[in-house]
Amino acid sequence: MSRQDATGSPFREAVIDLDALTGNVRTLAARMAPAEIIAVVKADAYGHGAVAAARAALAGGATRLGVADLDEAHELRDAGIDAPVLAWLHGPDADFARAVRAGIELGISSRAQLERAAEAAVELARGGGAVAPACVHLKIDTGLSRNGVPEAEWADVVAVAAGLERDGLVEVVGIFSHFANTSREVDSAQLEAFERALADARAAGLSPRIRHIASTEQALRDPASRYDAVRIGIGMYGLTPFGDGTTSTELGLTPVMTLRARVAAVRRVESGAGASYSHIWHAEQASTLALVPLGYADGVPRQASGNGAEALLAGRRRPVAGRIAMDQFILDVGDDEVSIGDEVVLFGDPATGAPTADEWGAAAGTIGYEIVTRIGPRVPRRYVGGAGASQAASTTEVRP
Repeated sequence: MSRQDATGSPFREAVIDLDALTGNVRTLAARMAPAEIIAVVKADAYGHGAVAAARAALAGGATRLGVADLDEAHELRDAGIDAPVLAWLHGPDADFARAVRAGIELGISSRAQLERAAEAAVELARGGGAVAPACVHLKIDTGLSRNGVPEAEWADVVAVAAGLERDGLVEVVGIFSHFANTSREVDSAQLEAFERALADARAAGLSPRIRHIASTEQALRDPASRYDAVRIGIGMYGLTPFGDGTTSTELGLTPVMTLRARVAAVRRVESGAGASYSHIWHAEQASTLALVPLGYADGVPRQASGNGAEALLAGRRRPVAGRIAMDQFILDVGDDEVSIGDEVVLFGDPATGAPTADEWGAAAGTIGYEIVTRIGPRVPRRYVGGAGASQAASTTEVRP
């Protein structure tokens, strides 16, 4: 159970609105049709809770789920989620046999990984059953220079994949890549590289059902990038993928996470008084300060100190006063009356008057993705809305 103050309300919590998540997926799915939606729930669904988010996304029309690693994929399977799941980031000792047994699709970024996937199918067949092919998505590096098969090695990899598919050891379900989101010119060059890769795959005898390269940003910007499926990450959590000032509201999306707490202390200070570490803030006049029990240990960015970060308290947005500390920070409320136990909303739905995670990201010199993803385990998640809310709550570990 979460810690509560004397009013019976949580001391701090992140409220996850599953109806908002389902609605965001439904909105994006309508815009992307007929492309399938791969809902990305990696990193514990960007801090929102992977199992609950996956169920809500599937309810909104997503047909597949995407995660980074196999542990994340197995978490979904262990929770009883049987939708197709793709995992694409693997260590050298990743257990492909267990993944194939669980029906997890493998993102493949090298010939060595492809051969290991085939070996996993053979290993499972040795147990006495029929050979079940490893379902794979081949990734081509089109210019991000991270994961994926380099273009110079692509022809060899697709030839090997075609041979393994004929042998019944692998099934090439998809071919994919990832945009760098650098400029229209770079995006265009990456699309051309992706088309070359698809042509090489066809020449080798492959005919994957699912081609995907676009995430939320590119899928919204360029219909030509959608192919058979799009990977929706930040958009389904109700945050904007754009850095040009376009808001989630303008995109028809609702932020899913609301981070809030209760005022822990109230103090009146005189003009000139300093507050918090290093006294980077001094009161310009006599003022009331409200202490909020959240800090950088909870994921509230210290870098936002003194950079215009605000929180909603007593009906108004209040500026952060001084340095954000490990467990707490201060709001300057001027001459307004506030009390211990009053609700403070750091970020959430701007329709309520609260700042957004994107605004906190701007104050910290980062992006909204990082703000929601970094909210730590000391902050319990409370699920509201959605058919899976009660189930999500019962399966979510809450650490005080």
